[in-house]
Amino acid sequence: MSSQLLVAPPAEVRSAAARDLRADRTAVIGLALVNGLAAAAGLVGPWLLGRIIDTIQAGSGNVLSTVDRLAFGAVLFTVVQTVLSWWALKIGYRFGERTAARVRERFLRRTLALPPRVADHLPSGDLIARGSTDASRVAMTLRSAVPEVLVAIVHALFLIVAVLVLDPRLGLCGLASLIGVGAAVRWYLRRARPVYLAAAGAEAGLAEVVTSTAKGARTVELLGLEDRRTEATETAIGQARTARLGALWLRTILFPWSEIALTLPVAGVLLIGGALYTNDLVSLGVVVTAAVYLRQLVGPLDTLMLWIEQLQGAAASYARVEGLADIPQADPPRARDVDGDRIRVQDVRYSYTGVRDVLRGIDLSVQPGERLAIVGTSGAGKSTLARLLAGLDRPHTGSVTIGGTPVADLPPDQLREHVVLITQDHHVFHDSLRDNLLIAKPTATDAELHAALQAVGATWPTEGPPAAQEHELSAGWGSGLDVVLGRDTILGDAEAQQLSLARVVLADPHTLILDEATALLDPKTARQTEQSLAAVLEGRTVIAIAHRLQTAHDADRIAVMEAGELVELGTHDELVSADGVYGKLWRTWHGDDPDDTTPLTKTSTR
Repeated sequence: MSSQLLVAPPAEVRSAAARDLRADRTAVIGLALVNGLAAAAGLVGPWLLGRIIDTIQAGSGNVLSTVDRLAFGAVLFTVVQTVLSWWALKIGYRFGERTAARVRERFLRRTLALPPRVADHLPSGDLIARGSTDASRVAMTLRSAVPEVLVAIVHALFLIVAVLVLDPRLGLCGLASLIGVGAAVRWYLRRARPVYLAAAGAEAGLAEVVTSTAKGARTVELLGLEDRRTEATETAIGQARTARLGALWLRTILFPWSEIALTLPVAGVLLIGGALYTNDLVSLGVVVTAAVYLRQLVGPLDTLMLWIEQLQGAAASYARVEGLADIPQADPPRARDVDGDRIRVQDVRYSYTGVRDVLRGIDLSVQPGERLAIVGTSGAGKSTLARLLAGLDRPHTGSVTIGGTPVADLPPDQLREHVVLITQDHHVFHDSLRDNLLIAKPTATDAELHAALQAVGATWPTEGPPAAQEHELSAGWGSGLDVVLGRDTILGDAEAQQLSLARVVLADPHTLILDEATALLDPKTARQTEQSLAAVLEGRTVIAIAHRLQTAHDADRIAVMEAGELVELGTHDELVSADGVYGKLWRTWHGDDPDDTTPLTKTSTR
């Protein structure tokens, strides 16, 4: 069952944004100062234009010489404004890139810090959407919006102050005309946050449906669920479309009204200024300068209006990215003393929903070096028990211990020294084969890496004379440890599973839990891999979720599960002779052929 990912409240988003700004305060201060200089330089040109008009109108003195000097000054300050604006944007974009990197790295650190028992229950589609779509939207906003919005705000403030200084009456007229813009923005902002959060959530829901369908493609095909998954996808698409239309509706109100409101300041100044000029209360140059200032005001205000819409989507994405910090996390476990390798399961109960127990009263003891097979039909609780044994989940009642210490209380590094769970799910990083293996043992030599691959049946041509080279590896592995997986070569399912098993060999735990770890291998390769592992792990404890009866047959003991309960425990011969659940499964699936490798269960379940 997936837990709902949290969304950070507005106060937390503002706090996170403030921390990001403080982290690069030098750039922020520099951006503000250079923008201020650019805006100040931009005010000189219109003021000189007004002086030119007044000079020509007055017609006294050397008019042409005066106009030439004023025109040269206007051009000069325009060039200065252009250079300063370019410099400000350069500072802003660099600030944005650095801040975007911090946001991405913070999200990645928080994701990697999640305990497995928490991470496994999170909706993967939503988590992927937050780390990709939402993080990219935040990065784009920090890279572009912050410098452009800051430039627009500073420029707008300087223009408004300049008009007020030039003539307070014309300045107040221009400000009064902006009331419509303020009203439109206020109406929009009061409705935007829930609408954009809903849109982001709907997109994440669509990603979740697509991800789960792709991940479970084989199960979908096996159970004939294509129509059901198609219907779920279409429903998710419809919800995403509806949410997006809600955001579009807000924009259809905001932008037309804003466009109308932005034309009013210039019209107001021309009307009022014309009346004042007619009555000789202001000069024509002052009216023209004020009109140019307010016409220039349309540019930064238009930029702000465009970014207001973008910022709402970015704020929703920021809230989703920061929401990961609000997932409750227990204090990291401390190293514990472990007295021996014996595994004890005592009166364990576990439920995914808190309503129905999937494990009920499990009691089990596994001796060091023992080979234990856990069998049962689909839904019996085998994989759930394996997760408890590996410390990925904690029982609701009862205990699972190694050497008397609760498994779930061990920190990850110490836990891997004692027990490792390997399932049919595996991950191949887009990196070299060497680095994919060193994850398990960073200090391993190339010889150890070769040995680990050979232990699970994967080898490739080695250096030396052709007669001494080994040629047992399938073509997908490439030519050596430096081959980049995912670029130079693509591993098939069998090869990827062998890579996963080789990591286990390198980790060298005293207890290995195999939850259908060879399910993706063909019967012959699976048998060879299991034999190789058995040889490598001689003297170690192996607990195998048996999906082939031959695996159970070879075990020291067999634990039989049914409906979340441990119903039988004993050797193969004892259980067959008892003619209980295992005996019936053996005869039903095996018949009289002891070498049959027919799977015990058709699909893997909890």
